[in-house]
Amino acid sequence: MQRQELMAYLTDLLTPERYHDYCPNGLQVSGTPDIKRIISGVSANQALISAAIEQQADLLLVHHGYFWKGEDPCLIDLKYDRIKLLMQHNINLVVYHLPLDGHHELGNNAQLARVLGLTVQSQLSSGETPALTWQGLLEPSMSGDEFAAHIDKQLDRTPFYV
Repeated sequence: MQRQELMAYLTDLLTPERYHDYCPNGLQVSGTPDIKRIISGVSANQALISAAIEQQADLLLVHHGYFWKGEDPCLIDLKYDRIKLLMQHNINLVVYHLPLDGHHELGNNAQLARVLGLTVQSQLSSGETPALTWQGLLEPSMSGDEFAAHIDKQLDRTPFYV
């Protein structure tokens, strides 16, 4: 698949133009135009970049990339090292932040609701940004302690519960 074709598909699917985000969504680092292997992860950290290199990926698709608003824009230290590796290995870096949080089917909120067994009842928008806060119903109902144990079991993570 050609990068341009994949980017058009992802832009159509995730509609990043609808979000007022803290980072640029879409292609952040350009690599080979011919995409055969994609590696995905949460953040463009060293371990994920190394895995992409080892697996000979052409494109890295992540939720947290680079170039955040308020962040030093200079390519120094860790950011320089990581972007240099991507460029040396001709790996594209594609980032979707808020569009992946808010997507009604593929997004983090939708997937979390699915895994936890919540029935989504409403989505709350803030200004011009689409709904990023979701409200759901848990059937059967649970106490706070029971829900914390449920989260721990389903996500293999102990929640901070007060």
